[in-house]
Amino acid sequence: MYRAQFGLPPCTTANGCFRKVNQTGSTSSFPAPNLGWEEETALDLDMVSAICRNCKLLLVEANSPSFDDITAAVGLAADLGAHVINNSYGGDEFAGTPYDTDYFYPGIAVVASTGDAGYGTGLEFPSSSPNVTAVGGTTLATAANLRGWTETAWGGSNSGCSATLPKPSWQHDTGCTTRMVADVAAVADPNTGVAVYGPSSDTTSAWIVLGGTSVAAPIISGVYGVNGGPVGTGASDVYAHSCSLFDVTSGVTGFCDPTYFCHGGVGYDGPTGLGTPNGTAAF
Repeated sequence: MYRAQFGLPPCTTANGCFRKVNQTGSTSSFPAPNLGWEEETALDLDMVSAICRNCKLLLVEANSPSFDDITAAVGLAADLGAHVINNSYGGDEFAGTPYDTDYFYPGIAVVASTGDAGYGTGLEFPSSSPNVTAVGGTTLATAANLRGWTETAWGGSNSGCSATLPKPSWQHDTGCTTRMVADVAAVADPNTGVAVYGPSSDTTSAWIVLGGTSVAAPIISGVYGVNGGPVGTGASDVYAHSCSLFDVTSGVTGFCDPTYFCHGGVGYDGPTGLGTPNGTAAF
């Protein structure tokens, strides 16, 4: 329904574009319906479709939201040949840290949303993992400029300094000695949310409007998919090609010191990282 509405080519099981499996790779049984996770699934598939119309889509449904099950699903996606693995979810950083190595897949872009509670609420895992590209959120407004938009940090975009995980070699901000979140960003403001065709109840579907960094993460995953080339570890490629991003220089998500932890600013900042995609070269 989503792809037909926006003139995208069909992506179905029948034509080989779409595949759905459970966390063991079976197509014979799936988890019980859950409205929240069904909405999230629809959102992710629609946003990846919007950005990468010719990507093949693999949906791996974990048995539960536990890190044991979710990391098993991530591992299966890698085993089945995924080039990009999107994770639009997050949990307690301390609980997630023991699973950090389960997100390390050389040559595969592993992407995660940073969360929607703004600065000061603690980081979420897996976005705090050095092995992923952590995606924050922005607010877009139309403008009479060359780009056609102005962009600020979205107030709900989570960011900060990890309490548990080390700083990757490719990250060089000076106010945080451990892993700093985010790396990049994309539009997330629910006040100008995206159209999604998804569940309106356990038995019916409809057009709904969604927002948050759960929108931003699959947008970035889609850009990785469009690029399609070799992928470095974590967000290392992004930091090596920051000139191919729109720098987001304003917006506030809380109260912080140093100020770049929660303020959009010139160069790197926590809520939006190095910026938003300007083409695919950074990915």
